[in-house]
Amino acid sequence: MAERKRAFTSREIAEAGIAIALAFVLSMIKVYRLPMGGSITAGSMIPILLLALRRGYKLGIVTAVLYGIVQIIEGAYIVHPAQAVLDYPLAFGALGLAGFFASRVGKTHFYAILGVIVGIIGRFVCHFLSGVIFFSEYAPEGMNPWTYSALYNGSYILGELIISVILIYLLVKKGVLELYR
Repeated sequence: MAERKRAFTSREIAEAGIAIALAFVLSMIKVYRLPMGGSITAGSMIPILLLALRRGYKLGIVTAVLYGIVQIIEGAYIVHPAQAVLDYPLAFGALGLAGFFASRVGKTHFYAILGVIVGIIGRFVCHFLSGVIFFSEYAPEGMNPWTYSALYNGSYILGELIISVILIYLLVKKGVLELYR
């Protein structure tokens, strides 16, 4: 007989809801806003990344995808349905990839930082591809759309990465992931 897949517990679902709510509130605090979308926030990815690092990639990805959908509902810039999926559920869903390092986080801070980097690089790749496919007409004349998308999206994702790495390092160092295990 096939083994029944484990559903998320009530506690995990509650933590996911809290992470989405906190991430949403933090996303409203813009440190820097780019003219055509994208911004550096006050650590808006931290709640999602912490959840993934604490609970693993499955809950991390599901939560991050739901957060991407919340971002669409809140008011997203959408030019095509495929762009909406790429820039929101898939891009934010990539943050859940940090959860692949959840089982190793307790051993050293290195894996928490590596998880953050992997998740944010995944988000960057989605935004980068969206930029090349759907926003290449915004590239200055003579500039390669691939270069333009890398520079434009990299400019705010790099800021988000730096903020996230610093905050996750400090939170993990303080033992936040060990609370309520």
